[in-house]
Amino acid sequence: MKRFALAGNPNCGKTTLFNSLTGSTAYVGNWPGVTVDKKEGTYKKLEEPISIIDLPGIYSLSPYSPEEVISRNYILDEKPDCVINIVDGTNLERNLYLTTQLLEMDVPMILAINMADLIAKNNQSIDTNKLSKILDIPVVEISALKESNLEDLMKKAYETSKHPRKGKTILKGCKLDSLINKVNNEYLSEEISNPLFHAIKLIENDEIEIQLHKNILPLVTESKKDFNDEIFGSDFEAIIADERYKFLSKNIANIIVKNDGSNQDPNQLKTTLSDKIDKVLTNRIWGIPIFIAVLFVIFHLTFATNFLYLKNIFPLNEDGEIINVTLQGTPWEGLIVSADGVASPGVFLQTCLVGFTDWITDLTKTGLESIQGDQVWVSGLICDGILAGIFSVLSFLPQICLLFLFFAILEDTGYMARIAFILDRIFRRFGLSGRAFMPMIMGFGCSIPAMINTRTLADDNERTTTIRVIPFFACGAKLPVLTAVAGQIAIMCNINNPDLFTLACFLVGIVTALITVIIMKATVNRGAVPPFVMELPSYHLPQLKALGIHVWDKIKHFVKKAFTVILASNILIWFISHVNLSWNAFLPDEEISNSIAATIGKLLQPIFTPLGFGSNLAGEFGWIFVVATICGLIAKENVLSIFSALSAAIAGGTMDDYTTSQAMEMIVDATNITTYALFAFAIFNLLTIPCFAAVATAKAELPKNKFKGTILFWLVSSFFVGSMFYLIPTYWWTCFIYLAIIGSGIGGIIYYNKYQDKKNNTLKGTD
Repeated sequence: MKRFALAGNPNCGKTTLFNSLTGSTAYVGNWPGVTVDKKEGTYKKLEEPISIIDLPGIYSLSPYSPEEVISRNYILDEKPDCVINIVDGTNLERNLYLTTQLLEMDVPMILAINMADLIAKNNQSIDTNKLSKILDIPVVEISALKESNLEDLMKKAYETSKHPRKGKTILKGCKLDSLINKVNNEYLSEEISNPLFHAIKLIENDEIEIQLHKNILPLVTESKKDFNDEIFGSDFEAIIADERYKFLSKNIANIIVKNDGSNQDPNQLKTTLSDKIDKVLTNRIWGIPIFIAVLFVIFHLTFATNFLYLKNIFPLNEDGEIINVTLQGTPWEGLIVSADGVASPGVFLQTCLVGFTDWITDLTKTGLESIQGDQVWVSGLICDGILAGIFSVLSFLPQICLLFLFFAILEDTGYMARIAFILDRIFRRFGLSGRAFMPMIMGFGCSIPAMINTRTLADDNERTTTIRVIPFFACGAKLPVLTAVAGQIAIMCNINNPDLFTLACFLVGIVTALITVIIMKATVNRGAVPPFVMELPSYHLPQLKALGIHVWDKIKHFVKKAFTVILASNILIWFISHVNLSWNAFLPDEEISNSIAATIGKLLQPIFTPLGFGSNLAGEFGWIFVVATICGLIAKENVLSIFSALSAAIAGGTMDDYTTSQAMEMIVDATNITTYALFAFAIFNLLTIPCFAAVATAKAELPKNKFKGTILFWLVSSFFVGSMFYLIPTYWWTCFIYLAIIGSGIGGIIYYNKYQDKKNNTLKGTD
């Protein structure tokens, strides 16, 4: 099968093109030996199927990041049949810088100018024939978003792949021409493939090239001796970069034309609508408040039980419940309108799924009762242990899908890139660049790819700091826990807006992340803030197909975990909840407080007393929250599974007649946990050690000497913040204790910084 590689700058529309070409055939893995996403798929509309490889988004082929090394090595070593170089037509000159480097490789190549629809909207066009003659490769205009002209692109790419191509450089005739030819001939004499590319990289003092071809380095060093540029001196990388841009400025100016026939300076090409929107959304004052408002709207659409606060327009009974409009006695009862109000889209979809899973549980229970005979434990294991646990997690799948969909829309429209730009001003004060926002925001989906994405960050200190705070951004696994707790807190506070409490948990995580970043950058991770360079894409409507692929890619891991890790955990949890320390008896539900799980929970309860769900929850079932927290370290979804599985004992029967919300309510009533303690429970589980898979990823990505400190950091942060939310509102005088601790910490940081500065100055003086 022929292999076509997609190469281009970040935000040029490469991923959209990949999704349009491959559709459902796409799959994601990792590049060999490197934890950076590798996307592959198949295009099937030519005479033979074509394998499409989506290379990481890069700005150049210099070894400044793992992505650049991966893209470079793949083209050089794997020798794809064709490289499709995607460029953003609205930023043509800047995007073509990478093109000038790709041209120097011995590989068939075609240029795809993306965003043709936006260019046409500006009453402009690109002279592709002229550009094709200048670069000596085929050029095709496309719109990956609108899926226009893609078949023509692939046909031309297929024809191009049939003819070998030797690398050419736009540097011909420049001040370094003779040096390039001399080094190129040396590579040719040694029969090294891609000689022109290697020659130019060696002249640039490229680190990888120096290691690969040390034998040619003396020739280059000798030839450089008498060369000294007026502006850049002996910085040959800067000299070559300058020559590339001079070529582009000179030759690309006449490529973009207005439809009236006049030329258009490519640097003046801009999307007027995007600029107008940016004046509002990236405003120094209103940018952050608007982002918070957008988050509120997303959470309201996803979690609100009183959608748009419409409850006030319906007639209420004396208990404040809606009457006569709940569709009583119909299959739709409670789906659209309930006593709490009008269901948001997320709550509506969740209610539909819960009805379906309840039907499956009832059907399974009926079937087991007819065949199990005296083996009651079989029904308990399958219905109360396995199905109740899995369905309690899956019941939040519609809301998770909806949340991922909204975040995907924000990302595909270009808004998320703007948020990174806005937050760079804030992050820089805390010791991070805006680039760190992208892995952090990925943490809302899953901590694992978010931690992997930190490889794009500039240095080890920034990478370590970001990995440590990523779990503070509530992932999809923590979302069901936060939602269930928020719903119960709303009931306890007599407020019909659990979405506000869910949003509050998210904001607590974000604020905690920022504060701990300040602390780390002032102590263990001191260092200069790396520069932040990011190209803002033009705003555009998201592609439905791409959104579907994005959401499915996120939720399939959630579903897979539910039927693997969560399934195994539920069986184990049910077993230790129905067996005592003698290992010889299956306990009935009413004796569950004598189980192994209860024994472990009671043993560890004192540790969690400052958080409100420890020894102060005396009583038969006070240990449940501790067991849920411990099991959540395996996978956060286990927290809800514990509640669903163990609430059967509280109900005095089985759980097939109860929803997750009702199970939570029964546990809260049985344990007498307070509102503050319940919120502290949610905060602790949000901030503490993430699931085992995320911990393993952190260990792989962190420097070896940082892992143990990271585990301690998660434990201390979650315990300190969680205890604050319980102790201060419960015992107001404890605020003075926390103020003293915080004051001592600030004083210690100031002293530490002065000591380090004095030490560094002493060392500099010694040098």
